Amino acid sequence: MLDWLRRRASAPPTAPAPERKFMAWRSLASPYWPSRDPGAFAREGFARNAVAYRCVRLIAEAAASAPIRVAPEAHPLALLLNRPNPEQTGVELMESFFGHLQVTGNAYLEASAFDDAPPRELYVLRPDRMRVVPGPNGWPIAWEHRAGDSVRRFDRDPLSERAPILHLKLFHPADDWYGLSPMEAAAYAIDIHNAGGAWNKALIDNAARPSGALVYSGVGGAERLSEEQFQRIKTELEEAHTGASNAGRPLLLEGGLDWKPMSLTPADMDFIEARHAAAREIALAFGVPPMLLGIPGDNTYSNYREANLAFWRQTALPLAHKAARAIEIWLGDRWRERASLRVDLEAVPALAAERDALWARVANADFLSEGEKRILAGVDAPPAS
Repeated sequence: MLDWLRRRASAPPTAPAPERKFMAWRSLASPYWPSRDPGAFAREGFARNAVAYRCVRLIAEAAASAPIRVAPEAHPLALLLNRPNPEQTGVELMESFFGHLQVTGNAYLEASAFDDAPPRELYVLRPDRMRVVPGPNGWPIAWEHRAGDSVRRFDRDPLSERAPILHLKLFHPADDWYGLSPMEAAAYAIDIHNAGGAWNKALIDNAARPSGALVYSGVGGAERLSEEQFQRIKTELEEAHTGASNAGRPLLLEGGLDWKPMSLTPADMDFIEARHAAAREIALAFGVPPMLLGIPGDNTYSNYREANLAFWRQTALPLAHKAARAIEIWLGDRWRERASLRVDLEAVPALAAERDALWARVANADFLSEGEKRILAGVDAPPAS
């Protein structure tokens, strides 16, 4: 294009030509860079906060353990989801996929294929390396993956609308291309919880320094210690009475010094309770009942089984259904025979109590035939209409 413009500029002038329409030319769209840092969520939230770490692990492992059934059963997509690549099983792939979704609000799957052939391998890509390339109408037309100096671009086919990338994101009311993660919503609570942990660590590091104050009574008429006396006492305290190895060592006082012990103040006690409240807020943002995390002071559910069932119904299964539907739309028509995906609820152990109650109600329904009972219980498929 640039060479054509140069030739036009250097060509000798000619007679005026009839009026022509102008040709519009635009460069390739640039990726949209989000303002937030997914790496910070991974470092400060996932790697340094036990509550957020456990929430992400619980959700990712639970959602990945819900079996995804492909119909027909012998479809190539079923084999692909069972062994997506040489390094991972299907459960490991989906666990990483759901984990990224909880930490950053975005998760990416790459379908590796040759030319226009159906995909042969699936890989999870790190969200902090991915950038969306929006098109002229605002919808993504490509994605860029940056690892160091290496940049790969994945373009959507403009004719078939097929894409080599599946970008699953959580709802964000103020962003068109990226999702809002529970980690970001719980950021303030995570900061409070981390600060509380740092405070407790400081207490442990200084465990041998007694909680109290040294009071100078002014022997000999002196109202305060000299600079030399102050530095000497400070050095002795730091060397002989601080640190866990010096715990319990008695103080030897002289020269008008008196020890006044102190206990935790109400403000200190409030700080400890604030850390527990922050832990409950983190669990709330992720949709994990605090009872499952062992957080004190939570009486929302009467027992562990009720809390576990609520976690599966309200958090884990909606994610599994969302991923199954997205994969079906993304890859279901890549083969000659279209594939459909669904989450097999019958294979989820946490729903066993619900199944038992359903079977009991169906068994006691005298107005139903044996065939109708089998259909309602999920044993047989309903007849085709």
